[in-house]
Amino acid sequence: MSISIKMTSKLALGAMVACLAAAPLFAQKLVPMTAEETNLRNIGTPGHPGNNAAMDEPAPPHKIIGNLYYVGTTVHCNYLILTPQGDILINTGYEHTWPMTQASIEKLGFKVSDIKIILGSHAHVDHQEADAMVKQLTGAPVEVMDKDVPLLQKMTPGGKPHPIDKILHDGDTVSLGGSTWAAHLTAGHTPGCTTWTSKIADAGKTYDVVIMCGGGAAGKLINNPEYPNVVEDFHHTFAFLNTVPCDIPLGSHTDHYNENEKYEAMEKNPGTNPFIDKGGCKVESGNWEAVFNVALAKQMKAAGGAGPSASN
Repeated sequence: MSISIKMTSKLALGAMVACLAAAPLFAQKLVPMTAEETNLRNIGTPGHPGNNAAMDEPAPPHKIIGNLYYVGTTVHCNYLILTPQGDILINTGYEHTWPMTQASIEKLGFKVSDIKIILGSHAHVDHQEADAMVKQLTGAPVEVMDKDVPLLQKMTPGGKPHPIDKILHDGDTVSLGGSTWAAHLTAGHTPGCTTWTSKIADAGKTYDVVIMCGGGAAGKLINNPEYPNVVEDFHHTFAFLNTVPCDIPLGSHTDHYNENEKYEAMEKNPGTNPFIDKGGCKVESGNWEAVFNVALAKQMKAAGGAGPSASN
């Protein structure tokens, strides 16, 4: 009897988690979520890897819009921008997942040797660890946001110094072969967290594409001597993402914009493009901000109420 009751309870709990994961976490379009729902999405649920690096698997490479292609994994996002003068790669990923990205590029019929510029979203190993490796393969310069330089200099896999060939600042642009991308400092997740924006033409229309860096607030927000302005930086980032023109929201993790679900929808409905999700940046910013506010309030309470205020 006791074993039966315990088993029934476990099955019921599993069903509850699955139901919560299904709505709205598996929605094609980005939708507002509570802090609890966003956290659950980020840690992964049945059938949804979230940010779990152990779940990195090869993902189908594909065109997103115009000259922009997805070449990342099921968890971490890498992007290839094709131009007549060579290609731009945004995010190299881990060294151990680079073979997946290389295979994706080649599966699309493109060449790794055509990469002429390497960019990144932020100085974490899951996004930029393979910068040195890819530079060795391609000879392409690595261009990074100024505020992330100290963290990148500490990222030395196998003892390889992290290449920093050009330092970017907020508002700088990177251009190649008629394609231009603007680097926006959207700090908080890291001091140099970089959101990339571009206007891309496709089928007679022009779309505002935004590759959001990320708004995860997993670290110390109150009395952080290594990052004293982290709260102010998050506020600035949310304000930017709430107002930036955004037809196609993308991100550094697949769950930031429902990459896997949108690709599946596109495969089931040829001729449609689910990646067009106007206003999605504001929606996802609100989801991140909800998590941030909960984390900040909790840390302020633990610190006796001292510290900056949460977002309005």
